[in-house]
Amino acid sequence: MRIMMVGDVVGRAGRRAFRTITPRLRSEKKIDVVIVNGENAAGGKGFTRKALDELYAGGADIVTAGNHVWDKKDVFSFIDDEPFLVRPANYPEGTPGQGYCIFPFKAANIAVLNLSGRSFMPALDCPFQKADEILADIGTSADVVVLDFHAETTSEKLAMGHYLDGRAAIVVGTHTHVQTADEQILPGGTAYITDLGMVGASDSILGVRKDLVIQKFRTGMPVRFEMAEGAAEYAAVIVDIERDGGRIAAIERVLLREED
Repeated sequence: MRIMMVGDVVGRAGRRAFRTITPRLRSEKKIDVVIVNGENAAGGKGFTRKALDELYAGGADIVTAGNHVWDKKDVFSFIDDEPFLVRPANYPEGTPGQGYCIFPFKAANIAVLNLSGRSFMPALDCPFQKADEILADIGTSADVVVLDFHAETTSEKLAMGHYLDGRAAIVVGTHTHVQTADEQILPGGTAYITDLGMVGASDSILGVRKDLVIQKFRTGMPVRFEMAEGAAEYAAVIVDIERDGGRIAAIERVLLREED
């Protein structure tokens, strides 16, 4: 089984790149399942119906989220009806949507979890305790467990990777939009990377127009961010899972640009 985890899709440029590059990678790399973080897909913050449908049309099987999940109010009209859209599970009980899903692939069930970190992030329930609760709830109903950990700090992401090492097949970090070069198989057998990176305009700062971000840093004044346009980069990892026993055979980092 080959699972591709794709980094945060940012705005229109990101949606375009995801829609055009994903089918090509799916064919060339023989990808079985595509999981993408889409929380910045609509104008850089949140989901709309149109933006989510573009991700599905581009080849997403499961879409994960993060701290911007509620930024477009449109999301409340459909989040409870989407079986393969997951938001951070450590929001309080009663929050709309779901924190994990079970995706059937051939004879296997893939559990996809989404959690939010707490360092320099909104105050939510403990993601480590919530991970334990979900794994206990899933029990033996999933053959493969995958986590998108939407967190700010390297230390918190590494801690989660090692905490779930041997219990989850894949743990990836999202949120910072800059791909890290530490893809690895941890001692217990879990495929890990600290941050997937983004799918968004290359000539930008995290997908946002450079001049606006620089203006904010220089002046300290409020600035209305606008998404950058132009050719995009596409960041992901591909993880090979052996059919017998579920052992992680390899993790490959992907960083492409639309000009490539």
